[in-house]
Amino acid sequence: MAPLSDPKRESLRRHATLHPHPERVRDLLFLTHPFFDPRDLVQVKYEMLHRVIIEGQPVAVTASAFGFSRVRVHQLHKRFEAEGLAGLMPRRKGPQHASKLSNEVLAFIWQILKAEPELRTADLPQRIQMQFGISIHRRSLERALKRDRKKI
Repeated sequence: MAPLSDPKRESLRRHATLHPHPERVRDLLFLTHPFFDPRDLVQVKYEMLHRVIIEGQPVAVTASAFGFSRVRVHQLHKRFEAEGLAGLMPRRKGPQHASKLSNEVLAFIWQILKAEPELRTADLPQRIQMQFGISIHRRSLERALKRDRKKI
């Protein structure tokens, strides 16, 4: 059983680099040497690419030993070549921003809210639809306004 307080694990978790499946890493170095930590996702990815790029090991064999698919190894290789170590950092899944809510749409919304302070957020999607021809869910709109308020 792991100790109750594990500073490294907490740091990896906090930085979103805690490997969700360290048990899948079966590479000999990670099983025998304490320097190699299967919980450190960035280290695992880096060492996996090292085996393929520097040592010339076959992608299929290496991917299996590190618990990744061959496709994922190739994706990581491309990202590493383009971005260096930063390319091995985990990325958020899904959209990174509200794509329909451009600066123009947000400016329009703030203009309406300033002119009509009594207007409810629930009424805004109709106005946006009429002005821009796009439909935006009320909750998406509320989240965007909340994010935009933080910038002010």
